This record gives sequence, C-alpha cells and structure tokens, in this order.
Amino acid sequence: MIGIRGSSFIDEQGRTLMLRGVNLGGSSKVPSRPDGATYLPGSLGGGNVSFVGRPFPLEAADEHFARLRRWGMSFLRLVITWEAVEHEGPGIYDEAYLDYLHGLCEKAAAHGISLFIDPHQDVWSRWTGGDGAPSWTLTAVGFDIAALDETGAAVTHQGRGDPFPRMTWPTNSGKLGAATMFTLFFAGNAFAPRTQVDGEPVQEWLQRRYIAAMVRVARRLSDLPNVVGYGTMNEPLAGYVGWNDLRKTGGIVSIGESPTGIQGMLLGSGFPQEIEYFQLRRFHISYVGRKLVNPQRRSAWLPERECVWKSNGVWTTDALGKPKLLSPSYFAAVKGRAPDFTNDFYRPFAVRFVKAVQEAHPGCQVFLESLPFHQPPRWTASDGANVVFAPHWYDDIVLAQKEFHPLLGLESMTHRVLLGRRAVRGAYALQLLRLQQGAVEQMGSAPTLLGEFGIPFDMNGGRAFRTGDFRAQERALDRSFRAVEDALLSCTIWNYASDNTHLHGDNWNGEDFSIYSAEDRHTGDGTPDSGARGLAAFARPYPRATAGMVTGVTFDYRRSLFTLELRHDPAVGAPTEIYLPACHYGRGCTVTVSDGTWELLPDALLYRHSTTRMDHWVRVAPAVTPHGGRAPW
Repeated sequence: MIGIRGSSFIDEQGRTLMLRGVNLGGSSKVPSRPDGATYLPGSLGGGNVSFVGRPFPLEAADEHFARLRRWGMSFLRLVITWEAVEHEGPGIYDEAYLDYLHGLCEKAAAHGISLFIDPHQDVWSRWTGGDGAPSWTLTAVGFDIAALDETGAAVTHQGRGDPFPRMTWPTNSGKLGAATMFTLFFAGNAFAPRTQVDGEPVQEWLQRRYIAAMVRVARRLSDLPNVVGYGTMNEPLAGYVGWNDLRKTGGIVSIGESPTGIQGMLLGSGFPQEIEYFQLRRFHISYVGRKLVNPQRRSAWLPERECVWKSNGVWTTDALGKPKLLSPSYFAAVKGRAPDFTNDFYRPFAVRFVKAVQEAHPGCQVFLESLPFHQPPRWTASDGANVVFAPHWYDDIVLAQKEFHPLLGLESMTHRVLLGRRAVRGAYALQLLRLQQGAVEQMGSAPTLLGEFGIPFDMNGGRAFRTGDFRAQERALDRSFRAVEDALLSCTIWNYASDNTHLHGDNWNGEDFSIYSAEDRHTGDGTPDSGARGLAAFARPYPRATAGMVTGVTFDYRRSLFTLELRHDPAVGAPTEIYLPACHYGRGCTVTVSDGTWELLPDALLYRHSTTRMDHWVRVAPAVTPHGGRAPW
C-alpha cells in the first residue's frame, strides 16, 4: 500500500516511502501496428492502428519486470496515450488495448511492482510532431492532418526522415498545430469562443472527450491494488496563452524553422513566408538565415474550413486578399489582466480530472503536472484529495548537447551557465528543492515525485555503442541522481524501452534515453544485468521504507559507499528497509550503524534503530571494493 501523509508517501505500517522506478517506456508513444509508425512516411493516417504490445508483449512481461525489480525499480510510471485508448473516433474505445493494459498491470503486481498511469503527450500528437492525442481531435477543429508538415504547422520525423536533428520536436510547441490545439483544449472559451464542435464549445468538447477516455482506463484498472493512480497529462503546454506579441516567436525553443505567431497562422492558410532559421550549436543556438516556407501555397485546413484564429478575429484579409494582423496581443490578456496559464487554465482542468477519475477509481492518487520547470497550481482541499506534484527536470546541458562536462552545468530557468562541480551540484539540488517547496506552499504539503529525469545514452556520437564503455553516461547519470538524493525525492527515471536499438533509439523522434538495450547485452554485471546501460549509476541503494524521516542520503557509485541518515518516529515499530543492488553488493557488504541492529535479506538491509537516541545513521560498503582490498569502514 502506498498512501499519503502530509508531504510524504507512507506504507501501511506508517513508514516513510522513497519511491524509485522508471518510465515504461519510450516506444509506447507510437503504435505497435503499423510497425515503425514513427519513421514511415504516410504511416500516420488510416486504420488498423493498435497499441497492444506497448511497452512489450505480455509473454515478455515477466522477463522485463524481473529485470526492473532486480534493479530496485518497484514503482513505475506506465506510459499510455489518448490515441492508444480512443484512436478510431470519439467514444470508440480499444477494448483489446484496455484488456492488454489490465493484463500488463497484473503482471507487474506479480513482481511486487506498483505503478501509476501516465497519459502521455508531447506537443499534442503524432500529427503535430509528438505523440498523444488521436488524429480526429485535429480534424474536428478543421485541420488537414496530411498537410501540417508541408505548411509549417509542424515538423515531423515522418515528414523529414532520418537523421532527425536533435531537439527538433520541441520547436513544435510554437508552431500552428500544437499551439492551436493546446489553446483550444485549455483556453478555448477565453480565446476561441466562436469555435464549436458539434454545437459544443471546443474547449468543453476536447476536455470532455479526453477525461472520458481516462475514466474508461481508470474503471478498467480500478480492481488492481498495485495501480496507485493516474497522471493528469504529461507536460501540458500553454499554446498561445500568454504570447505577448504574435509578431515574435514563442514556444519552448527556436531551432530550425521558427515562424512568429502570425507567420505560423498565415502559413497554415496558404500564404508563403520567409522564416528565420536557427541551428543548435555546441553551446548555443545561432541564427542561420531565412527560409521560404510553403511556396506551394497549400492550406493546413480542410476544404470549406478556415483558420480558427481568423474566425475568432486574430487576423483577416482585405478586399485584395492580403492578410492583416488585427490584434498582435490577442493572447496576452484575459479580462484586462495577463493570463496565468497554470492557475487560470490548467488548474480548472485538473480539478475536473481529479473528480472524474477518483469517482471511477475510488481512493486513487492523481499526479499533477504543470508547465515544464514550473511550480504546481494553487490547490485546496476542496479541489480534491490524494494529489501528488509530479514535475520533470533534466540536466539541460547534457540533454541538449549530448555531451557530459563535469565542470559545466546550466540553471534550467535562467539558463545561467554554472562552473565547477560544487556549483553545479548545489544549483541542481536547489532546482529540485524549489519544485518540492512549491508543492508544500501551493498544494498544502502534497508529496513530490520527480516524474522524469535522465540522460541521452547516444552521447558523444554514440561512441559507447561501438565500445561498450558507458562510463561517460554513468558520470552524467550519477550527477542527476545526486541532485535527486540531495533533495530526498522519490523519482521515476526516463526511461526503459524494451525495443531500443542503436539506429532508432527509443523509437521516437531520435531520442535514446533507455537504461536498457538488447543490442548492448555485452554490458552489465553477469547475465541478469545484460543489456543494462549505466547500471552502476542507476541501480543505487536507497531507503525503500524508513521508520521515521530521512534526513540525508549519499552514494558514491564508483566505490559503492552508501550512507543513510534518519530521525526515527517513536510511533513506528517496523524496521527501516534499504534496497541493496546486486551490481554493488553481490559479493557481500560491510554494514556499520550508529546504534541498533541490522539484518541482511537477499536484496535489502533491515535496520532496527535503538530508542536511546532520535537520530541514526547506516553505512554500507562492499565487502570487496571495486578496486580490490577491504572496505574503508
């Protein structure tokens, strides 16, 4: 049982839980049928779509779950998509997929693994360069899904082919397709009041359909005790909300073709535009020049449909057919003030989601996300109980450059360069502590679980794939894990892709974050760990359940030295349980404690503190150090 008390996860014995696990998995963003739907041009449309078998076939589940459990990953963020549940059309649910999902969660339970369901999306859908929503959400508002890439409304892997430039998919956040859909979903009532679907306001129609699909999932899984809860939506974006000037660019990042807001709208309506073009350099993004986009004057809208922003008075055409921007600041204010996306638009949706899903699955937890790197929404008891803040955080410089520089880091919000190991470590821990504090201040002491972090394993030009030497990846991953440990956070790393390959990575937009690849089975400590990448850094000891409050965790992965500090709770009688990974302690370990007694289990250490003091510590070292000789304690 995983419950909530204040800002902590607890078990049925009142012990504080530190949840550790992985996102399962990256290729769940794309269908299993047609095979290779991320890469094949033209594979996005048509029927015969299925996500059954994502993240892996049921017959392979025991192998993968046993591997994850061996690595200490007993809590999973299980990736699904709206498209997987309801791809054929509104209200037509894929019952075969829901049956598969139920069977997969049952398999996880048999291995002692708990999980929560992550309704994943990136920049809205596969048709807008990401994943998540079914195609009919776009056609319902008038988009021609076959024309989005060609008209500059999205840049897609399907349209551009291999190699797909790194960090290109996030640029879709500022392009017409994704920016329009997010604005309509979260803020259609405010910014697109003239747009309806089947006589219903577009915001209501989209949210009602999405929540109904997730309610369908929750009802199907509500009988499984190991299904702890459900996420609201992976990395929701603001779309155009708060875009101060449509004559400027927006979105997460500008790489490649970067139209301004109005240029994106005009491109979608068949008006060619000279677009600024940017390129990701080693440590910066540089302006390259300008590029003519949509010279063929194709429309991103279906015949007899027009741009929803033209319909809502953002722009128009004069008597000669020349386009004219009517309101550059159209999205910059609501009722005379600057919009707060998180609280004005995301929060009402989240309140509605929590109520509906918890009615379908009584007692479940709901994991709230907001804009990446942003604080959670203001939350009160009347908004819903059993809520968790689940932000994401990445070592940005490793993420963007696919290189690890031990003395160099980046402050995620200000993009300030950090120099020196101590400065980087302190800043990274502070970034996570700020997110955690936001949950305490904004949500009434809700727990925080870091839903995503990780590193690209194709760093340094994929050198490790040729040599089998993942030491650079281990160092990069250890830096992120140290930040997590310094902040004493529960976490799920991104990700485990059972079908990872060196050529296509996690099988989505060129990403390669999987901690496992069958093509790397020459790596790992013996057969059970075969295929692990960065094993020594991610298979770390941690306090699964603590008889009180954890006050400190440190781990030196190169010497396999672990220290836990805790303050005990007199009301808790059960022992503290520490996971001990075989890759570090398979040949035995040396345990030193401040007081009390301890006992070794096959993959864990049980520590029973004394009652003569409140504060305690436990130290674990390998019986034989990685470099030979006795342990130092």
